[in-house]
Amino acid sequence: MNRFQILKRSASVRLLQGLAALALLASGRLLSGCDQIVLDENPGITPRENFEYLWKECDEKYAFFEYKGIDWDEVYRRYSPKVSDNINQDSLFKVLFAMLNELRDGHVNLIAPFNVSRYEISLLGPENIDERLVLENYLKSDYYDTGPFVHNFIADGQVGYIRYPSFSGSVGEFDLNFMLYRYRNTKGLILDLRQNGGGNANNVVKILNRFASQRTLIYQSYLKNGPGREDFSAPSPAYAIPPSSKDLLRYSRRVAVLTDRGTFSAASFFALGSMALPNMIRIGDSTGGGLGIPNGGQLPVGWTYRLSISRTLSPDGTNYENGVPPDIRVLLDPKDVEKGVDTVIERAVEELLR
Repeated sequence: MNRFQILKRSASVRLLQGLAALALLASGRLLSGCDQIVLDENPGITPRENFEYLWKECDEKYAFFEYKGIDWDEVYRRYSPKVSDNINQDSLFKVLFAMLNELRDGHVNLIAPFNVSRYEISLLGPENIDERLVLENYLKSDYYDTGPFVHNFIADGQVGYIRYPSFSGSVGEFDLNFMLYRYRNTKGLILDLRQNGGGNANNVVKILNRFASQRTLIYQSYLKNGPGREDFSAPSPAYAIPPSSKDLLRYSRRVAVLTDRGTFSAASFFALGSMALPNMIRIGDSTGGGLGIPNGGQLPVGWTYRLSISRTLSPDGTNYENGVPPDIRVLLDPKDVEKGVDTVIERAVEELLR
């Protein structure tokens, strides 16, 4: 397994482990046997109260009912009969899992000590990257490993290729300075965010600042602040601002951002923000969305949940929660893969060198 697969897998594992640990802490106990997980017939007060509580929390706090065309009252009518007084924990979890998946949102989870509900965003489209191919034929054995980035020259030194597999952790100013200095004489950069599942949203603006020529509004976020389906706060704007210090380098040539359906959450925020910068272009497939900030709480049974409680729109007011589209849609061609060619990277190189 190469470094990029390890980074991606370890980020997913850390997320699931963290959510499971949170559930254990929230329940106030450690389980002594599997029978307590699956066979307990009294899951915290009553199954009905847990169902009603979670449905209402979503009803009052979820941010995308109108945008996604979801009739949450109709969802209640379908799922309510599935909850009886004698349902066990595992069966109750399955009902709540299915109900939450009606939201079609990768930021919506229910976390019990024995399972985590999830909506598999990455399965909405092809993975659109072959990590082994990228390593062997583009990064090659002499690639640089700088902070969370791996990178090298491609296209006979004319283009810098930067693979950024996860927004987890922080991005240092030194990391960005080193790369931008190394590729200062290239004709363009490729920033590959395919299968980047997100992480630290602070990295979004920190990186975009290095490609901005002037202060630029990149998106606006609205927090759900009332029980009504469309009760939202005033907009909170985000800006890309070029570095004021000459010690922080900026890259002014064209940048191709590669995305696919596994590009999610903070990585999707990045793709959205890049739309406002004229020197940046998106190539590949639509992102997986995830433009709502997740937050949550605890059910009476002790399980924790999270859901999207905000929405983020482009400067012109467009909602891309279902995915930030590419400027140029390109999917991996299996015939190219057999030849050791990444169709998406090659199209980006063509665009940058034209």
